Amino acid sequence: MLAVVAVLALAADIVTKIVVVATLQGEEPIRLLGGLLTLRETRNSGAAFSIGTGYTIVFTVIASGVVVAIIWAGRNLRSLPWAICLGLMLGGALGNLVDRVFRAPAPLEGHVVDWIQVPNWPVFNLADSAVVCGGVLAVVLAARGLQLDGTRIGGDEDGDGEGGAAGGGAPAASDPGPAEPEQAEPKPAGERDARTPGDES
Repeated sequence: MLAVVAVLALAADIVTKIVVVATLQGEEPIRLLGGLLTLRETRNSGAAFSIGTGYTIVFTVIASGVVVAIIWAGRNLRSLPWAICLGLMLGGALGNLVDRVFRAPAPLEGHVVDWIQVPNWPVFNLADSAVVCGGVLAVVLAARGLQLDGTRIGGDEDGDGEGGAAGGGAPAASDPGPAEPEQAEPKPAGERDARTPGDES
């Protein structure tokens, strides 16, 4: 599933960038939804959302490291939510890495194509969106204690109240204990028999 999500995210990013470069490069921005969404073609030499422009090689190396780390972590993957999460992050990282490696001005120094703009936010692309969505999902999964292998940390063992039920059951099990000697009290029936009228006669 990780590979499927990563391929889908990467393909969507590459296709949209090809269309944007072919139709929007050198053209006026297209404003949609009353200006809530603007489509414009820009080039970004920095990280996601135009952060750190001018450090293209550094971000290329970082993106390569992220890709390797995600693939390495995927070896022990047994969780569908984590597969979707890492797939989004991997596809997004690869999408921008492809731009840095193959686009102008030079290999490993290529500028990323950004084309989505919303009010009060830097221009971004689908790869950025995939990385952010994957990151948010990772925080949610980690907060819930879900691990890559599908296990859960500090999960329902303490929250089910089973421990309290078991603890409360122990005294209940010991209560019949003292009751048994009470049933044995009729045992000295011989004394009662000795007092019966039949014995006195």
